[in-house]
Amino acid sequence: MTEVEFAKKIAAIGGAAYLVGGAVRDKFRGVEAHDRDYCLTGVDEKSFAEKFPTAFKVGKSFPVYMLEIGGRVSEVALARTEKKSGSGYHGFKVNFDKSVTIEQDLYRRDTTMNAMALEILSGKVIDPFGGRSDVADKKIRATSEHFVDDPVRALRAARQSAQFGFEITAETLAAMNLCAFELAQEPGERIFAELENALKTETPSIFFMNLERAGLLEVIFPEIANLRGKIQPAEFHPEGDAYKHTLKIVDEVAQINSKPIIRFAALAHDLGKGTTPPEMLPHHYEHDKRGLKVLDEMSERIKLPGDWKKVAAFVIKEHMRAPVLTSAGKIVDLLIKIYKSKISVADFNDVIRADHHGLPNYLENAEKILAELLKVTGKSAPAELKGAEIGKWIEEERIRRFVALRDSLS
Repeated sequence: MTEVEFAKKIAAIGGAAYLVGGAVRDKFRGVEAHDRDYCLTGVDEKSFAEKFPTAFKVGKSFPVYMLEIGGRVSEVALARTEKKSGSGYHGFKVNFDKSVTIEQDLYRRDTTMNAMALEILSGKVIDPFGGRSDVADKKIRATSEHFVDDPVRALRAARQSAQFGFEITAETLAAMNLCAFELAQEPGERIFAELENALKTETPSIFFMNLERAGLLEVIFPEIANLRGKIQPAEFHPEGDAYKHTLKIVDEVAQINSKPIIRFAALAHDLGKGTTPPEMLPHHYEHDKRGLKVLDEMSERIKLPGDWKKVAAFVIKEHMRAPVLTSAGKIVDLLIKIYKSKISVADFNDVIRADHHGLPNYLENAEKILAELLKVTGKSAPAELKGAEIGKWIEEERIRRFVALRDSLS
């Protein structure tokens, strides 16, 4: 069923079908949309379900269906209005009567660039709030007072600014600030979802800087906010305090590594500096150890996936010592730890390279060295060795091979 065929079937039961949301926004941005979502007016749920028996309902509080249109499974929703009746994103009274107009549906949406519709059969653009103009001007503007109804919209605006390179208007930053109280009560899973999306953008720092402008950084990510004002030795960090350094590193890693989990590790690598006592500044002794405790607190609050926490913890623990190791035994030990961890050598190196402006020789050649070290196993140990003697032999043989290989690589 093509998009036009779908729209004609809707018209046959007295309704109208509109393309809405990101697909319309991206049309005026001149880019290909990843998804195509539809909104229907003049149709009740019973009529729709009878006309499209293969549609799968996913909405609980209001009618939202998944249906294959134009070769892809898309979201189809009945036009609705919402009235705030409680806190959070569940606190709404919803009306999806067939009399709800497309303009009324668009009014409840977060920002003007997402509050446009395209009537499929006529090709008419419905843009009652100036979304097309805001896209052209690269502005993110709240559609109405309903922006604050779902507090996570504040995070979404900050993320879309990073994603599209758009500027958030002053009045929208003020609206974001009004979301602070409810944002602090939001489920950690919702916060993490927006964090992950922000880390997928080319310049994740924009997300955090917009939250700071809106007065939300300390509410949502206090661990990052606490890095502000934590000065560092200027000869090593001319960019300024630990906050500016952290945003610089996460952006640099984002340029060379597309994995959100590794970008998060870059974001987290200096979390311990936020707890440095004022009298210790500009030094941050043992911030790696303190950073692990801060990560635990952050993980509990925003519900980090296990792998994300493990990778970040590994980077926090090792990022200071890795570039300065000289002992063959300690280098071999670290390389084996990397091999057994949840992070690859290449990913670990991306963070270390950004943080220390380069890599030591052993990390530059880590994959080649590891391949040689892993050839040494208990099976190749002398037959007369037993128990702990085998482990000791493996350790010593790996060090011997590392030294021989290091000398050939230097």
